[in-house]
Amino acid sequence: MLAILAVLTTLCGAALSAEPQIPNFWDPKERLPKPQLEGLQRLRFLTTVDFPPFNYIDSEGRLAGFHVDLARRICAELGVSDKCQIQALPWAELEDALAKGDGEAILAGLAITPATRESYVFTRPYLQFPARFVMQKANAVAEPLHVALSGKRIGVMAGSAHEQILRSYFGDVKPVTYSRTEWLYEDLRAGKIDGAFGDGMRLSFWLVGSDSQACCRFVGGPYLAPEQLGLGLAIAVRPSDAALADAFNFALRELQANGTFAELYLRYFPVSFY
Repeated sequence: MLAILAVLTTLCGAALSAEPQIPNFWDPKERLPKPQLEGLQRLRFLTTVDFPPFNYIDSEGRLAGFHVDLARRICAELGVSDKCQIQALPWAELEDALAKGDGEAILAGLAITPATRESYVFTRPYLQFPARFVMQKANAVAEPLHVALSGKRIGVMAGSAHEQILRSYFGDVKPVTYSRTEWLYEDLRAGKIDGAFGDGMRLSFWLVGSDSQACCRFVGGPYLAPEQLGLGLAIAVRPSDAALADAFNFALRELQANGTFAELYLRYFPVSFY
């Protein structure tokens, strides 16, 4: 179990640092070949409008969000901003639109699974959603959490992948299951449970929001378990456009190296979930 926990916690290094942790899935020594896109006529990203902060309509009626800005930065990095387009569609229409040639890429969080790999070529993941623990500030503990949380009552959503992880890797805690997140948060804030375990991104927005009443903070982690939580977010293209996936990988690597990805991440996720 100790070996498994070590693997789950190594992604971001000093997770308890006071500095915001930026997710980074690239080997700093890796160099990717710069793509040649002179013949590209159009680069249209297909996305949605109803998944804030990734995609949404802002107060002025414009498409905005992390994915929108990321698409624009990718185009700029590839030198094709003049050919770059972003089209928002209902989620159910994205795959048909790509198949019909209405766009060149889906940038909307299409799950990477054995089934979708048969239909698409994916870039490397640019973001994953780790599991995190949250506790009241006055009672927060430090790593190793499998020791510090022994015997603690930890809230988790019933039937979720997070419950599975909690029971599998933190066998000495006492899971308290909930059917509604607001009940879990209310009990955590009131001190009726010792902590909560769940999706780091959603927990980060609760922590920064007024509902938390500044009661709590992250402890330990982040914990990545791809077999339960998935492989993360990546850009999908048609197999015939596999060269575009290589171009996107180049751009994503450069955006990570030059700090642009960190800028976007902290703009939309002010409390880092890493």
